[in-house]
Amino acid sequence: MLDRLVTSARRGAVAAILAGLACGTASGADDDAALMALGKTLFTVGAVPPCALCHTLKDAGATGAIGPAFDDLQPGPDQVIAALKSGIGAMPSYRGSLSDEQMRALARYVSKASGGAR
Repeated sequence: MLDRLVTSARRGAVAAILAGLACGTASGADDDAALMALGKTLFTVGAVPPCALCHTLKDAGATGAIGPAFDDLQPGPDQVIAALKSGIGAMPSYRGSLSDEQMRALARYVSKASGGAR
């Protein structure tokens, strides 16, 4: 039952952020902030399994020890999207569970929060 509630809460958080993105915003900075918020939500709780379970990223408060530490790796957005689509090592593909928009938001968040966006 708890699993169902957590999954429902994840869906609700992601849906609320996507709805905000769909409504449009006043500026590019607002668009980026909304994209970053969606990416962070997906990283911490929205993706199944959540990225934070395996990866370390200071901005997200994530201390996973299975996958690479993003603060050290500093991947670019294209690297993140490629890993999300195809999976890599022990990481599964998210192609069937995340939309292209969600993958772009997650890639933007990880690359910017880790210092990989240049």
